[in-house]
Amino acid sequence: MQTVIHWFRRDLRVSDNTALSEAMKRAETVVPVFIFEDAFRTGPDVGAARLEFLLQSVESLRKNLAELGHRLIIRCGKSENILPQLCRETGAQAVFANKRYEPYAQRRDERIIGILLKAGFGIELFKDAVIWEEAEILTQQEKSYTVFTPYSKAWKAKPITLPRAKIGSRNSESEIADLPSDELPKSPDEVGFPLTQNIPPGGERAALELLRRFLAGPVYDYGGNRNFPALDGTSNLSPHLRAGTIGIRTILAALKKARASATPAQQPGCDVFLNELIWREFYLQVLHNFPHVMKGAFRPEYNALKWSDNQEHFTAWCEGRTGYPIVDAAMRCLNSTGTMHNRLRMIVAMFLTKDLLLHWQWGERYFMKQLVDGDLAANNGGWQWSAGTGTDAAPYFRIFNPVSQGEKFDAEGKFVRRWIPELKEYPDDLIHQPWENPLLLSKSKYPPRIVLHEEQRVKCLAMFKAVK
Repeated sequence: MQTVIHWFRRDLRVSDNTALSEAMKRAETVVPVFIFEDAFRTGPDVGAARLEFLLQSVESLRKNLAELGHRLIIRCGKSENILPQLCRETGAQAVFANKRYEPYAQRRDERIIGILLKAGFGIELFKDAVIWEEAEILTQQEKSYTVFTPYSKAWKAKPITLPRAKIGSRNSESEIADLPSDELPKSPDEVGFPLTQNIPPGGERAALELLRRFLAGPVYDYGGNRNFPALDGTSNLSPHLRAGTIGIRTILAALKKARASATPAQQPGCDVFLNELIWREFYLQVLHNFPHVMKGAFRPEYNALKWSDNQEHFTAWCEGRTGYPIVDAAMRCLNSTGTMHNRLRMIVAMFLTKDLLLHWQWGERYFMKQLVDGDLAANNGGWQWSAGTGTDAAPYFRIFNPVSQGEKFDAEGKFVRRWIPELKEYPDDLIHQPWENPLLLSKSKYPPRIVLHEEQRVKCLAMFKAVK
């Protein structure tokens, strides 16, 4: 082909990018395009942290492309309108893009395919964000997996594709040198979403550096350290996987190399990290094969649960004022940084649903607005797992005790003290149950418990049994 448009979406990188690699291989001229969709400003789950990360990552992509002699064209609006117009402006024969897996994105892609074909332009979509797509791993009965462990075993039994090479440089882009390009907002504030969080940096180089540092040592202790929020024991790659500033094949190839050089005692950490990456694909295939999870429980019988509608409890949870230190520290961390440790996500989700008895969808929506790595599939899957309405085999009676969780995973209270300065003077043995010293609690100005865990646990079990 003479000219192809590469449409960047959640693949904001120049290396290990399937559609971009194919475009460079098959076309004489490639027009790199990013569309700042109207939905980035008007969607129901737009969050300032995720939008800022996106803007940083697109700017990083623009610079990386420029170093290789390519000009990134930016347009603002609706892709349905912009892509056929760009094809006419550039004389492109086709649009190449990497697949999206959310049901709403796939419906949009179907519309775009129809529009482009009707206008006489081609379009090709490539598998890139995952190793195995929705229907590529099935049970022996040719059905979708709904339990993680057998899914992961089947996933591991298949060969993994190698990363695509970084694209080369070109000096043949003079054809698009004068093509109009829009300006992106300088910050989320410009489109009505003031940024109040101090988020991690976006972009491909930041992602590759995180991967290098993680695999240089922390991955070998990942199996144990990943549960302790005061430690820097995780990869911190989830925002980059979500934005596509790093390719999944790049991570897996580097992980394989790190495991090969590990001692027998270090290898389990690599294996646990691999499982976490597989969870991401598991939830994506659940979302595609069971799209009703976007609107309700994976197990439909749990749509009949009689959740509380206590708005004051929800506000206290959002603001980190529940009176349970590990819960409040986690929520304050989220509100300040747009990030939350995975163990803490489970703790706060269990607390919302099984102590406050509030609907998991309230928490799901709040997370999507606050998290820099907010992803529909992973967020929905995690919330339903914690709430007991999801794919787990027998989940509803799993109820975390926020005190024992804090004592187990933040025994010295380092994480709690970092985010709740009111409790800095508390001794370690009381840091997770400050109500045991009422006088000190009163002086600290830290709020009392809004509910009693032991009472709410009984109510929660009764609520679930009522619909079982």
